[in-house]
Amino acid sequence: MAKNRLGKGLSALIPKIESKLESEDVKRDIVNISINKIYPNENQPRKLFDKEKIEMLSQSIKSYGVLQPILVKKEENGYMIVAGERRFRASKMAGLKEIPCVIKELSPRDVAEIALIENLQREDLNAIEEALAYKSLIENYDVTQEEISQAVGKSRPHITNTIRLLNLDERVLKLVESGEISPGHGKALLRINDKDLQFEIANKVIDNCLSVRETENIAKNILEKKEVKVEKRDKEKDPFVVSIEEKLRNIFGTKVNILKGKKKGKIEIEYYDEQELENILAHILEG
Repeated sequence: MAKNRLGKGLSALIPKIESKLESEDVKRDIVNISINKIYPNENQPRKLFDKEKIEMLSQSIKSYGVLQPILVKKEENGYMIVAGERRFRASKMAGLKEIPCVIKELSPRDVAEIALIENLQREDLNAIEEALAYKSLIENYDVTQEEISQAVGKSRPHITNTIRLLNLDERVLKLVESGEISPGHGKALLRINDKDLQFEIANKVIDNCLSVRETENIAKNILEKKEVKVEKRDKEKDPFVVSIEEKLRNIFGTKVNILKGKKKGKIEIEYYDEQELENILAHILEG
């Protein structure tokens, strides 16, 4: 099945959902719906909800009510939340029987887009949820990393590096998602291909409160021990070649290895997915 290109570009989706729900036309469409007839979208990008923040929002709702309606889509078995699941959860916790809603006729694609954009607009989206949201936009709607970068106001390297986190061992992903280690630790561990070793070092990071720099050094030492016999690395390499490798690593944001022979040589540039390959090519073409 061909991918669906976003008709007006990703930037057309970015206008704040909140402002749409505050327009005069929408205010006339607000209806109170029994909270028992409303249910979350199972494809909601956000999987983790901060219980303490939900409790704080619940207290606010008890005092002032729900100040902003949630967006729902009518289904056969009730109303599915498109935007506003935090308000829904907090309202249930506050003991509300009904909640103000705006009902919209939306296609499955509309629902997916709005759910993604609402979450991308949130400052506290964790790195793994952010990565999955970017990946979903790229794979399902053929959006480029450059378009996402412009739309959400984050650099293309940030988008690339965030998506790369999904290459981590699943156990390490959960540690990043839960906040036990930071995305920076995760990026450092990506240099290690052995998944069990990734997880082992991740646990050392937690047990010993290691910094990102310390984690990077551990990963670097492991790689150097594995590669020294094959590549006869830095000590035997021409210092000029080593300096060029370092410059290229900084440019491309990935591992670069220069193999120099007597008359010719070759440059090896590692990449982790097609999008990263496109980014490397763009750097080369842009000079």
